[in-house]
Order: sequence, then C-alpha cells, then structure tokens
Amino acid sequence: MNYYIGIDLGTSSCKGSVVDKFGKVYGSHSVKYGVGNPAPNYSEQDPADWYNAAVEILEALSKGIEDDIKGVSIAGQMHGLVMLDENDRVIRPAILWNDGRSEKQTNYLNVISETFEETGNTAFPGFTAPKILWVKENEPENFAKCTKICLPKDYLAYMLTGVFSTDYSDAAGMLLLDAEHKKWSEKMCGICGMTVDMLPKLYESYEITGKLKTEFGLKNAVMCAGAGDNAASAVGTGTLKDGDCSISLGTSGTVFLPCDEYKPGAGKVLHNFCHSNGKYHLMGCILSAASCDDWWTKRILKTDYDGFTLEKAADTGVYFLPYLTGERCPHNDVNARGAFVGLSAETSREDMCLAVYEGVAYALRDCIEAGGVSVESAVLCGGGAKSPLWQNVVSNVLGVEIYVTETEQFGAAMLAMVGCGEYPDLISCAEATVRKRLAAVPDKDIHEKYNKGFETYRKLYPLLREI
Repeated sequence: MNYYIGIDLGTSSCKGSVVDKFGKVYGSHSVKYGVGNPAPNYSEQDPADWYNAAVEILEALSKGIEDDIKGVSIAGQMHGLVMLDENDRVIRPAILWNDGRSEKQTNYLNVISETFEETGNTAFPGFTAPKILWVKENEPENFAKCTKICLPKDYLAYMLTGVFSTDYSDAAGMLLLDAEHKKWSEKMCGICGMTVDMLPKLYESYEITGKLKTEFGLKNAVMCAGAGDNAASAVGTGTLKDGDCSISLGTSGTVFLPCDEYKPGAGKVLHNFCHSNGKYHLMGCILSAASCDDWWTKRILKTDYDGFTLEKAADTGVYFLPYLTGERCPHNDVNARGAFVGLSAETSREDMCLAVYEGVAYALRDCIEAGGVSVESAVLCGGGAKSPLWQNVVSNVLGVEIYVTETEQFGAAMLAMVGCGEYPDLISCAEATVRKRLAAVPDKDIHEKYNKGFETYRKLYPLLREI
C-alpha cells in the first residue's frame, strides 16, 4: 500500500496526516508552538519551531511504514517573511501574515503604479513585499545579510530536501509574482531592493521538487511543491472548478472562488492569485473569523457558549464589527478595530453571542459584494464550520446553500497523490476522496432580515473609522 503525508504548517500548530490513495486516514499528529508579539501589531515566529514540529510529525506518522511513504507535501500559512543568510541560517524571526507593522510600506506600494501593473493585486500589510521593505528600512544590517527570501512552508521544504522551491499559489501572495504570467516580477524585486535570484524556483503545487534527505528515513518519498493554506484547503474541499466556492472560518476567514481564466482588474479589492490546480482563484480575506468567537467565549465570557438560536436573527439591533486585528478585505485598514454597536439595557448575552456570528458572516458578505462576484452555494470549512448555528447564520446572511465535508481535509496529501501519479489531476482525486453533505439551507424570511441588517452593518465602518 502506498501512503502520503500532508503537513499543514499553521499559525498556532503544525499538523500532519498520513493517508492512502482512497483518502483513508491512518494517523494524525499535531505539535503546538507560540507566536511572538514583541510590539503592538507585530506577529513573529521562530522557523526552528516549524522544523522541529515537522520532524516530529514525519517520525510519528511514518513509524513502521517508512518504505511505503511515497509522497509528502506541505500546506503553509501564507505571506510570512523568512530571510536566510549565505549559510542558510535564519537572520531574524519570521514576520507572519497577521503582522501589521508595514502600513507605511504598504501605502507606498499602493501609490506607485507598478504594484498593480506587475502583480495584478493591491498591496496589504500582511503580504510579503511590504515586510521586505520594512526590514530594508528599519533593519538594514539584517537586510544586508539576506541572500534568500522564502515563505514559511518553503523554508520547511528547503530544510527537509535541500531544494529551494515554492509553488504559484503561495508565491502569488508575496506581491512579487506576475500572477497572470506565472513568473517573478523583476520590477517588484527591484522596488524591494532585491533580485529574482534570491527567490525560490517556481512549481505547480502538485509537481515533484525533490526527495527527502536521507536522515529522515523515507528513502522512497518525494516532496511535492505544496500550496498556500487556502489553496490547499480548497483541494481538500473539492473547490476546484470555475463557479465553485469555499468559505473558511478559521483564525481568519476567506471566501475562495476558483477561476479557469485569469481575471484582470479583479485584484483591486479581492486577492487575484494562482490556484493549486494550475489555474487561478479570487479570494476575499478577513483577518478575524473563528478567532472572534474564541475571543468572545474564552477571553470575555470565559466559557464556551452556543446556546442561542436564530429566532432573534437580525432583530436584536446589536451589531458586531469583527476587526479585532485590523482588516484586510475590503477595507485594507491595519488600524480598524472591533466594536459592538446598538447595545441597550435590554441587550442579553444571547444577543451579543449571535451578533458575533452575524458580524463575521456580514464581513464575508462584504468581501463578496465589494469584489462584484456572486456565490450560488458554498462549502464551509475551518473550526467555525463545526457549529450548526454558524452554518445557518452564514447560509442566511449570504442566501446560499451551505455544504460541509464528511471526510477529513487533507489537501496537502492530495497534492502528493497527484504528484506521484495516483490520479491524473486534482479533480479526479477529489472525486475519489472528498465527500460533502448539505448542512444548511437559507430561510427566505430570515435572509430578508439579514439583507436589511447588512445595509446597516456596511455603514458602520466608514462612520467609526476616524475614531
């Protein structure tokens, strides 16, 4: 039997699963690590934590079946800046996707015309290019040492294989890639004070890049290029065809829309990136999604609370703006902050809990409408997708049917399956391994209430922005 290992390099932990070609999971392992916040709006990690976690995962998942592991692939948190010196040593802690220190550099990149012309995307503080400029301007001694720049998952793959590689889906989020033509932009590299040869070689997500080093004991295993976390998640939910949609309720929230053709101009509000299937996708991203529920229940209420119903949907007059760590789409405002609006002496805990769910769903709808795209149905994934109430809130706010997967999501392992020839492409792989079920259908009356509620919600950010 052939087995495949998929590693998910996340913000709070690194997780791995070993599966067969039918998608049966034979083992999982997870290692947690911390995030450093040395200053307000700063978010950093030590890449050594990722490496140690990945080695532990490979050892745990391959024990007893070392010779039967045929492929490994990594899905990674996007946009993080990893800088290496001439001896491949990490120069400084990695600056993560949710770091907001590069507001000044982001504004500069959005003023110059080359940014959108070269990449097809608007600059956001979370992207890699503004971070490079920040280091260049604030830590010139570190910038001078740098000979290689890579993303989190690609640093991990480099340490495991010795091959300096990346894939198009993750590279698109660096703001250094000409996404339409799938090549590094020499102009953007020049603007950032670097050269193209400091960047990894580009591959499709399912392409083989090399073999694992002998010390890991997987003599028959190859490494595939892998994908950014959202593109890999889309593989795991079968979101691969033009017209499909997946919505993630993880730490951040995303609306993911595959496209067969590149859509010029779409990257003004949404992200206009390459997909792991070799084509393209649009994506709207909000920085706080399930993390809002975690903040509200654990930090504020200090208890899990899922006891409310939809009987009061959009009727409480209470609104929640989910901008706990700034916001990406559609406002691109690192200084945006969360708020409850409309509180009264009659407001209950139930009202406020419901408002948190509604506020995240409204923010996702804000992305969709600002990007001028439409959604017919969606697959919900991420930690928040496990809540039947949140499934129904999202369904009624968007007015679409919501599906969830009945199978575990192992998009990275599926990339390895295709790379190793188990399936000719990702669509056939998903058809064989991914199962979905209908979880929520919108109620016409509740949807109409949410339409009115959304009109109020979208007025709040502009009114509160200045304060």
